[in-house]
Amino acid sequence: MSDTTGKVEDAIWPLPKFYFQVSWGSTTNLSFQEVTGLEAETQIIEYRHSNSKQFSTIKMPGIAKYGNVTMKKGIFVNDNSFWKWYSQIQMNTIARIDVVIQLLDENGKATMQWTLKNAWPTKIQGTDLKSDGNEVAVETIEIAHEGLTVANPASGS
Repeated sequence: MSDTTGKVEDAIWPLPKFYFQVSWGSTTNLSFQEVTGLEAETQIIEYRHSNSKQFSTIKMPGIAKYGNVTMKKGIFVNDNSFWKWYSQIQMNTIARIDVVIQLLDENGKATMQWTLKNAWPTKIQGTDLKSDGNEVAVETIEIAHEGLTVANPASGS
């Protein structure tokens, strides 16, 4: 007798990456084509005392560093939310928001969640235009942030 509910596969198969949603502050379920740059890095501090018998350095964890996140979406009529947010940048001031990216299962339930703290737009790129093109118009926003947390909403952690 075979298991047709997919429970066995759920336990051993990795999650597909094509079903996800993005929320910016109070704006939920934004449609994006692509999200890249969900990364964190800890810089290395190297140290060696002068009388150490070991002729190498000790490596210790230093400051955390987060890469910028890039998001791409199709351009829709009367949708200039990227540009409105970007236009709020003035000398050392910008509206910072939390951005939540959720990977969804086949039922639309979040299985993984990445939260970007104090995010703000650092770069916007409009679409390229081609008279003989056969693609959708896509715009890109690059977001800087001050922290990345990863959670698994399905398990409560």
